[in-house]
Amino acid sequence: MLQVAKNFCAVALTCMAVAFTVSAQTLGDDQYKPTVGQSGKDVVWVPSPDQLVEKMLRTAQVTDKDLVYDLGAGDGKIAIAAALYHGARAVGIEYNPDMAALAQRNVERSGLKDKVRIIRGDIFEEDFSSATVVTLYLLPQLNIRLKPILQKMKPGTRVVSNSFNMGDWLPEETIETDRGRGYFWIIPARIEGQWSVQLGGQTGQLSLQQKDQMFDGTLILQGQSHKLAKGRLRGSEFSFEYPRGDGSVAKVTGQVEAGRLQAQQQVLSAAVPMSAQKQ
Repeated sequence: MLQVAKNFCAVALTCMAVAFTVSAQTLGDDQYKPTVGQSGKDVVWVPSPDQLVEKMLRTAQVTDKDLVYDLGAGDGKIAIAAALYHGARAVGIEYNPDMAALAQRNVERSGLKDKVRIIRGDIFEEDFSSATVVTLYLLPQLNIRLKPILQKMKPGTRVVSNSFNMGDWLPEETIETDRGRGYFWIIPARIEGQWSVQLGGQTGQLSLQQKDQMFDGTLILQGQSHKLAKGRLRGSEFSFEYPRGDGSVAKVTGQVEAGRLQAQQQVLSAAVPMSAQKQ
């Protein structure tokens, strides 16, 4: 198993080295000079290209209202960029003590001590649940381990990953640059389960099954069963549609919060309010 892990890291490093050209200023200072490909805890270190970092942060729409956590912060580049160019507060978590110290010095050199904090710690032990944006540059198996932790965060939290996806969790967007690729997700609300529905003057039942940001299910109104299609969440916002008995298609959009759905159903030009309570 150890040899397999080493081989995987070697292949990943080769791919990243081909994709990225490393600029000299990313390679440390007079106190510590990391080398590209050096081993860390479950990872190897490769600097993130500036162009990709900026497009990741822009895709996540980072602003001065955000708290960005960079997991596996390395030399602090992403946390610093989030603060310097987008005005966000940022926290970098880095396991390697030498890298964490280098990142802290980079923060101080950037004049961002009041906006950026570096924690020397383990990403699987530190609490980053207060983040509004999470950035990653980890290997695929670590991303997949993080997935259940991320999906428990507040709906609407944005997640961006350099180079690697999260298995079968489909991204909202793939970020393409000539210096590499990234992936973007929005943490979905939990909508699965049984719901009591009010639609105009009708009452009914809504049964939902969910996988990541996708869902399907059945809506029962006045004894008639309707199969849901195109169910999708974007944070706490959701949409789905279903065919009605008269051949028309009802399109529903709304929000979910604290066990309650508030929505509007549109059929042709007619709009009807819908609400539902979790059972």
